Amino acid sequence: MGEVPEITSCSLSELALKLKTVVRDSFSSPVWVRAEISELYENANGNCYLELIEKSGDKIVARQKAVVLSFTYRMLKPYFEENTGIAFSAGISVLVACVYDFHEIYGLSLHIKDVEPSYTVGEAARRKLEILRRLSDEGVADMNRQLLLPLVPNRVAIISSATAAGYGDFVDQLTHNGYQYKFYHRLFPAVMQGNATEESVIAALDTIFAHYDDFDVVVIIRGGGATAELAAFDNYAIALHCAQFPLPIIVGIGHQRDDTVLDAVAYRSVKTPTAAAEFLIDAMRQAEMELDGRIQALAGNVQTIMEEYRQGLRTHAMKLRYAVQTFSHHRRSDLQTIKMELVDAFRKRMFAENRKADAVENRVKMLNPAILLKKGYTLTLKNGRIVTSKTSLSQGDTIETLFSDGSVWSVVDKNKNR
Repeated sequence: MGEVPEITSCSLSELALKLKTVVRDSFSSPVWVRAEISELYENANGNCYLELIEKSGDKIVARQKAVVLSFTYRMLKPYFEENTGIAFSAGISVLVACVYDFHEIYGLSLHIKDVEPSYTVGEAARRKLEILRRLSDEGVADMNRQLLLPLVPNRVAIISSATAAGYGDFVDQLTHNGYQYKFYHRLFPAVMQGNATEESVIAALDTIFAHYDDFDVVVIIRGGGATAELAAFDNYAIALHCAQFPLPIIVGIGHQRDDTVLDAVAYRSVKTPTAAAEFLIDAMRQAEMELDGRIQALAGNVQTIMEEYRQGLRTHAMKLRYAVQTFSHHRRSDLQTIKMELVDAFRKRMFAENRKADAVENRVKMLNPAILLKKGYTLTLKNGRIVTSKTSLSQGDTIETLFSDGSVWSVVDKNKNR
């Protein structure tokens, strides 16, 4: 073997030290970086570990792991959330002050030292407008708002967390309403904050859709919690599903200031779960008042018709008396005979007119739905309107049948000619 040539070398630790020096010299002060947080988790020591990405369209063009050490994170997170109203979480765009560092054992790492909240607020507003513009371009933004609320919206599908205070407030308000209206409600549990919100809410909507004939409205509610948690509802997928949902959606997700994308596309947006319950109670009250008005109008029509017939009878009687007097004046010699004939004719005429009036009165009374229902007849409604022919019904239609003591809902199974 030949002699080993002399090679200039250094130890691994010496190389690492040189690299550490280069990195620290190059990043002696923080650099402000624009990026999107794609992943975020906190460990038991309070450190926050993130993955930052940059996109060009739908393509990721840069990706970097980063860390916020616990002593910085304890101040950075509340500062960010108080100034933005947005949770410091995956899915948001941020402007962060970063420095690279190199460790002899752990290698290169990106440390976040500060964050600029105003950048995220602007990006969140831009993203919200972008989602609304996209929904509008797709022609779906106004679809749910254009639906008609059923006349009696008392079958309610609820999307909420079973443990949310807002859910309990909503149910209590419905159950103990001052008018003693009866509501049927069913909870479809969902996660109402964080990264799981999108998948969970859409799954609940899909379940309701499979049974949508059983419900009149959908209510999405949450209560309590930080305003920052509302960012989950500035979501394209949730808004797209809600905008196209075939039942009116009422949103009460417990905020007083800013509206989310979901608020913009829903049939009705209210501030709190309690306000959502009040909206439904008011709708029931309006339906009751409208029905009372129709009944009073019908009763007034009956009275008008009866008065017209009574006036007709009085007119006939006056004409008859006048005819008797005139005839008596010219035919006194035959007065007794004629009088008897006229009295008999008058009695028959009055009897006939009274029978006619009674018949008309009876027919008019039969127009009263309450009397018909008490006699065992029923009244069939579809979408709040009276069904007068089988041709207006199709298989799968939901119909309401009124009895004297209440109503039932049913679904048309067959439509057969007589």
